[in-house]
Order: sequence, then structure tokens, then C-alpha cells
Amino acid sequence: MSKILENLRYADSHEWVKLEDGIATVGITDYAQHALGNIVYVDMPEAGDEVTAGEEFGAVESVKAASDLISPVSGEVLEINEELEDSPELLNEDAFANWIMKVKVSDVSEIEKLLDAKAYAAICEE
Repeated sequence: MSKILENLRYADSHEWVKLEDGIATVGITDYAQHALGNIVYVDMPEAGDEVTAGEEFGAVESVKAASDLISPVSGEVLEINEELEDSPELLNEDAFANWIMKVKVSDVSEIEKLLDAKAYAAICEE
């Protein structure tokens, strides 16, 4: 059973979001890292890049597959998790502790369109 944290919002493309003071921290879910298997590479945007909700912002590659990362929010990338450049397997170790990017959100109401933990759990069980 995949871990799902109550205090986060989720995209049906298996990204999680934590919003604090207009800054969204974004990562992939535990379900996603299990499905991918051993992660060997994370393709991330750069600080200063604009991301758009529902559009690709990077990719995660494992020994089995590659999966596009879809941004759950729109805004400017403030920071990426540089540790993932050298140690992408951190996402397998703890998908929630190891975020991918932080975004200055341009429209906070986009968060309302995302799934809560219960709705996301239902998707994972399908």
C-alpha cells in the first residue's frame, strides 16, 4: 500500500503539492515511485522558468520506464532540488521528503482543483 499524506494536495498524474505562503513545493507521490521502480534520472526545470498547471515540466526516468512530470500549479520556479541531480534514488527512498521543485504560485485557487488525500487514494486503488 502506498503512503498518502493527508496535508497535501494531489494531481491525478501522481504529483503532490504542499502550499505555504504562496510557494508550492512539488514532488512525485509514493505510488508513482513504486510504479516506476529504481529511479536513475530526474529532468527538472531551472530556477526562473515558468511552469503551467497541467503541462509538462520535466521527467523521471527509471530502469523500467520514463514518465513525464506534469505541473500541478502555474508560476515561476524558485528552486529545484539539486540533490536529485546526483542522487535521483532519493525519490525511491522517500518520495514525500524529497521534493522536485518549489514554485511561486501565480494563482493560488488552482490548488482547489487538485485532489485531497481521500480522492487521490481512490485513484491509486483503481
